[in-house]
Amino acid sequence: MFFIIIGVLGLALKLIGFGPVENLSWLWVLSPFGMAVVWWAWSDSSGRTTRLAMDRLDQRKEARRQKQMAALGRDDNSRRR
Repeated sequence: MFFIIIGVLGLALKLIGFGPVENLSWLWVLSPFGMAVVWWAWSDSSGRTTRLAMDRLDQRKEARRQKQMAALGRDDNSRRR
């Protein structure tokens, strides 16, 4: 996402002709988009994307479990009473 934001910002600055970006080559201005493609390809091929999605799913499942246990009165705080 970082590369996309930098790319959009650079593209906007190039199109309006602002500051030193105006004199840069289009190759330099559009290179963050290419880096984003390379990053996403690496992230998908290494399994990072799937691992992060599974971690988020596990966190949601644990939060739901804790909420249900609290509703039943079986959370850690009620045991200490």
